[in-house]
Amino acid sequence: MPSNCKHRSLELVIALTVGTLATVALPTTARAADAPRVTPSGLEVPRYVSLKYDRINARNGPDEAHRLLWVYRAKGLPVQVVAETREWRRICDPEGGLSWVHKRVTDGRRTVMRIQPAPLALLASPRDGARISAWLRGRSTANLDKCEKGWCRLKAEGSRGWARESEIWGAAPALQCKS
Repeated sequence: MPSNCKHRSLELVIALTVGTLATVALPTTARAADAPRVTPSGLEVPRYVSLKYDRINARNGPDEAHRLLWVYRAKGLPVQVVAETREWRRICDPEGGLSWVHKRVTDGRRTVMRIQPAPLALLASPRDGARISAWLRGRSTANLDKCEKGWCRLKAEGSRGWARESEIWGAAPALQCKS
């Protein structure tokens, strides 16, 4: 690659089996890998969404003809969109799995997940030592209200509270899976 291309992203135009064209940006440097890219939907990647249904097929590629890898059975599971075509989203899940799902099975509502098995104290305010207002069970999800200065306000089963961003999956802006 010429040295003047070192800090740019390359673009590939991929003709899919159904005849749809997609533009996928490929980062060439670590800095470029973390930079958001605009996609066919007009939205940036990486970005978080949640799964809309309790049964979603995860495929090896962006088309129904591609091999089925597994089936997600977790409505509301947070996933990170890392690439997309007009109709399909390549997602990273909390376990590090990469797959393609159809855009109709994703929801723009933000959720997060406590990956660790131990419960997480949700605090009344975004500071260490604040009163505990609720507990988020281990391996469970919560709705994400907002994040600021390393803290995120969550809502789960009618309870609200703050948690450190580092204690949950689905809030960090960096790319979570390397493709």
